This record gives sequence, C-alpha cells and structure tokens, in this order.
Amino acid sequence: MDGRFEWRDEYNIGVEEIDQEHQRLFRIINKLFRFREEEKDRQWTCQEGIKYFRGHALKHFADEEAYMASIGYAGLKEHQRTHRGFQENVLPALAQELERTDYAPDSVEHFLGVCAGWLIGHTLSEDQAITGKQLPVWEHLLPEEELQAIKQVIVQLVFDMFRLESQVISDVYGGEKFGRGIYYRLIYGAGQEEEKQEIIMVFEEKLLLNTVGKIMGIQTNKMDAMLVNAARYTAQQFVGRVMEHFPTGKIYQLQEENLLSYEQFRKVFEWKKPQVSLLFNTGGAGYFAYCVIAPHLQEKGGGTPIQHQNAMSEVEEYLKKREQQQARDEAAHRKKVLVVDDSMTVRQSIKQLLEKDYEVALAESGVAAIRTITLNKPDLILLDYEMPVCNGQQTLEMIRSEEDFADIPVIFLTGRRDTETMIQVMPLKPAGYLLKTTKPVEIKQEVDTFFQKNPS
Repeated sequence: MDGRFEWRDEYNIGVEEIDQEHQRLFRIINKLFRFREEEKDRQWTCQEGIKYFRGHALKHFADEEAYMASIGYAGLKEHQRTHRGFQENVLPALAQELERTDYAPDSVEHFLGVCAGWLIGHTLSEDQAITGKQLPVWEHLLPEEELQAIKQVIVQLVFDMFRLESQVISDVYGGEKFGRGIYYRLIYGAGQEEEKQEIIMVFEEKLLLNTVGKIMGIQTNKMDAMLVNAARYTAQQFVGRVMEHFPTGKIYQLQEENLLSYEQFRKVFEWKKPQVSLLFNTGGAGYFAYCVIAPHLQEKGGGTPIQHQNAMSEVEEYLKKREQQQARDEAAHRKKVLVVDDSMTVRQSIKQLLEKDYEVALAESGVAAIRTITLNKPDLILLDYEMPVCNGQQTLEMIRSEEDFADIPVIFLTGRRDTETMIQVMPLKPAGYLLKTTKPVEIKQEVDTFFQKNPS
C-alpha cells in the first residue's frame, strides 16, 4: 500500500501542545509506512518504530488528560475510558500478534491499518470535542426530534472530520445497493443480553478512498486490507461520537463487529426494519448509510466476529470474496433487474427465481423504486401495477419523466390483464405485461427472452 499521512490545518484544534503531538504521531506513522518496505534490518526497524509510536501515544494520552483536567473539561472521564481501551486492549493485542508472527508483513499491515484508523478518528473526532467543536447532547426528545438531531450530528461530524458537505437524501433508506459497497456492522451491549444496539454503516467504496484513503495518501483506486482496517477504526470512533448524543449511549460498549457481504447485509436489514435508516450523499465523494437496529430487534449472527487474532485474515478474505464476485458479475455480464411490488412474498419469490442469472434489487413501493433507480440504474424493471398510494402507472410516469431513466424497459406485473388498463399505460411504452398467476418458470423464460432480444 502506498500510504502517506498528510497533515492539514483543519486537523488543528487550537491547543498547541496537543496539535504538536498529533503532528508528531502522524510523522511516526509515515516513518512506519516506509520502514515496512525496507529489506535491511526490517524487523528490528519496525520493532523500534512501533515502540516509539506506542511511547508517544501514551505520553500524548497523559498530556491530553492533564490539559482537559486543567480546563475542567466535562468529557474527561469518557476520554480517559477511550484512551484506556486503546492502551490496555488494542495496543497489547496488536503487539502480541506482531511477536507471535515474528513481524510478518500481514501483521505489520494490520498494526498500521488499526493505528492509522485510530489516529484519524482520534484527531478528527474525539479531540475536536475538547474545544467545544461538537453538537450538544440531547435528552428526553420525541422520536422525530431525536431523528433530526441524529441527522444533524452525522452531517456535522462528516464535515468536521473530512470537510465534506453531506445531506440526507432519505429518512427511510431501504437497503438498496449503491455502487461497490462496504457493509460494516457493529454490535454494542450494555451488560445484559437483551440490552444491545446494532449499527450498520454502508460506505460506497469511492467514499472511503476519498476520505480515509485520501488522508492516508493512497494513490490508487483500489481497496486493500490496510485501508479497510483504518476505515473500521475510523468508523468505530465516528459511531461512538454519534452514540454519545443518545441519553443512554455512553453505557454501551462495542461487543462484536463484522464485515458483511451485500447478501448478509440484506438478511439482517430485512429481518426487521431498522429504527433509524438514513442515506446520505456527499456530492461527488460518494454515498453512505447509517442504520440503527433497536435492542429488541437484535439478530444474532450475520458474519464472523472480527478480533485482533483474525482481523487481517477476515479483512483479506472479505476483499477477496468481493473481487471474486465482481469478476463473476463482469464475466457473466449479469443484467440488473429491479422488482417493485408491495408484497414481500412476491418480491422474494421473484428474487429467488432470477438471482442465479441476474443481479436482483427489490423495492416495496413506487417511491422506493425511484430511489433505487437513482442509486443503481437497472437494465429491466418488473413493476407491480396494483400498489397502494403510488400505483404502477404513476410510478412509470415518474420514471419516464426523468431523462436519465426514460429509456429503462419496464414490464408490468399484474393480477389482471384488462384492455382498459393496457390502453391507459400504452403511451408510457411498457415493454410487456406478466400476469402474477404465470408459472415461475414462464416468468423466468420471459425475462430471459427479453434480454436475448435486447442484449445491449
């Protein structure tokens, strides 16, 4: 990985001794990036460099806590707990891994990725709070007000950490795929089995490259294990800052984390709708989603728990599977089919019918369909005609009214095929009609035939 940290003026918090130590830690990480590439005395150099980093990190913690105490900073205890977690848990586990593997390249990569992610989050999120650069914690708010506050906190954090303007483009993100995604799941507990909270963050790959990757000086457009590890730790601290704004957020501790495939993410997502499901756009930098599943909706499983001893192997296996799936999709030239129907049974049955040969997306309403099309334009839409609120005809009218979507072929799924309905929608140029009573094998044949006649 061609990593290099670049210190920027916006990272300064205005406290000279803290800013100087942050810059020093950035420089140490940069030296470690270079040390790992050296052939001569590589192990000894890494050992000494890592000791140097650890020493400065611990000194920084002590100096920072002394400063916070001197100004009467209200968040001192929370900051101390974060420091202890990194000092007593993360660093020792990484050191043991390095020693156990005799400073193998993968272990060094893991160490650097974790420390880079911690440093990014620590500098751009946690320490900004010392000077009051954070939004006030709210209490006893109505759900609508709380949701608005969460959105405000996330938008502000994205700007504070990465200088990106973001905006909420959906309060009800439905789990749609957008670009190549990284699906990161964090499970927090409050001591009792039933008191858990699950956060899923979905990142468009290019967003990670434009944020964490840019800070780390990555020159390529390809994800690698070190960037994913850095993104994990940056995301953990991002989520931690958001959770602090919940009345009970401070009592939760991270218990498990997973990297999910899109299919695993959909299973978790669809099991029960999240309590919070927000989709953000950062302009040209990329999309991300922030989803919260309430404690009583917690589902066990959904990915291998990531721990220090398996983090590198899990991240590398995750990236390998993503690349393999991408290669399979490209080799097969898999067409994208969007199924729009208000019946979950119908959506799932058609998905199972088509997913072997096509990339299948699902939407439960006309509005959800427009959002899905915007994020991931399909090659064919199977559209239910009889839907509440916004029926199939109205949905197709919206699709045809958008220049970028106007040419997408649409086949109606309907429970009836009467002449009057067909005449009404003919000006919208549907590509065909399928009765819901049609045998599954015949529906599959219709879709196959459509793409054989329209290969491009």
